[in-house]
Amino acid sequence: MTILRSLPVLALAFVVSSGSLDAQTVAYVGATLWDATGTAAIRDATMVVENGRITSISTAGNVPSGAEIVMLDGKFIIPGLIDTHAHVSGLWAPEGVTDEADRIRGDLEIFAKYGVTTVNSLGDGEAVIAVRDAASPTEARARLLAAGAVIVGNVSAARAAAIVNAEAGVDWLKLRVDDNLGTGPKMSWDAVQAVLDVGEERGLRVATHLFYLEDAKRLLEMGTGMVAHSVRDTDVDDEFITALINSGVCYVPTLTREMSTFVYAERPGFFDNDFFTDLANASEVTRVSEPGFMEAIRQSPAAAGYRTALRQALRNLKLLVDAGAPVTFGTDAGPAARFPGFFEHLELSLMVSAGLSPEQALLAATSRAAECLGLDDVGTLEVGKWADFVVLGAPPWNDIGNTQTLEQVYVAGNPVR
Repeated sequence: MTILRSLPVLALAFVVSSGSLDAQTVAYVGATLWDATGTAAIRDATMVVENGRITSISTAGNVPSGAEIVMLDGKFIIPGLIDTHAHVSGLWAPEGVTDEADRIRGDLEIFAKYGVTTVNSLGDGEAVIAVRDAASPTEARARLLAAGAVIVGNVSAARAAAIVNAEAGVDWLKLRVDDNLGTGPKMSWDAVQAVLDVGEERGLRVATHLFYLEDAKRLLEMGTGMVAHSVRDTDVDDEFITALINSGVCYVPTLTREMSTFVYAERPGFFDNDFFTDLANASEVTRVSEPGFMEAIRQSPAAAGYRTALRQALRNLKLLVDAGAPVTFGTDAGPAARFPGFFEHLELSLMVSAGLSPEQALLAATSRAAECLGLDDVGTLEVGKWADFVVLGAPPWNDIGNTQTLEQVYVAGNPVR
């Protein structure tokens, strides 16, 4: 459990700008602030934000003259969540929105309203990259990184696809090494190497979709930049754990990905959760609630296989965290039946059910996720960083379910919810 602290003013009061104050200077006063740096939460904090960035954090209630004041007595602040593996497509925007770019922005607004303030989209299209390029860093929606289309195929096709994505200006390359529970062929290792070669040539890391331990070991040896799903066939061993730690490559569990394959065999309990229904896409809820859809899930060998895989993924997550491996946070949310925003809160709960403490799960979803993505101006609440944060009604480091007491979300100090 995090121990609360009240640090001396001089230890926390920093100023990075002495420019004139205006309506863009806001002081958030009175909350308990958890900054995701690994230190204890700060009681009765005052956080000052100017032009979207944090300019000071103190415990004295010192508010610059002329600043707008937002009183948060009795509330709790944490950094915005960062999903290192999701998908943005426009599937989740309101039904009346028809423009493709606006639908993609609608997805980002849904993520943000649930407190997910940065999304790494590992499989998307040209329109997603265009939306990313057009975005302002102070927009009141989730920040976006993009990988372009997922890369598959033989050596020549894979290399060509990787070059196309790189020239489009992607943040990551993404390839798939998986046989779908033995029902299809894997990408050849020569094709994998071709993509990794393009990544090295273009200065891009490669995220790899995988399932099996032996594939994960080989991919680490070849130079993958992200283990984008759990190892799900057997226990991770010392060889893999050591290789993962030595590489510094982040391991992204995506537990809700497995859950989504079988949870709709019956009506899931979260369909009656107000935190879900407040923003849920009603047509998608209806689709996965159809008796025929549920029966197909009950009869699906893949659903049964992934239910077993989730149990293995939970076990491996605990083994890796206990060993000090670089575990971070991702969900694979965004495709059909994987509700963006809400699934991130389910992921946190599953991480804790695996044996992580609430604080370990929160660190994975904030500072460690930012580090995984190479982002140095989000992920923690510190002077100079963007003011991306969530206001909660109860402390999540005591009970991870308290992330669902969300009352407000800010991106660059701009309210979202």
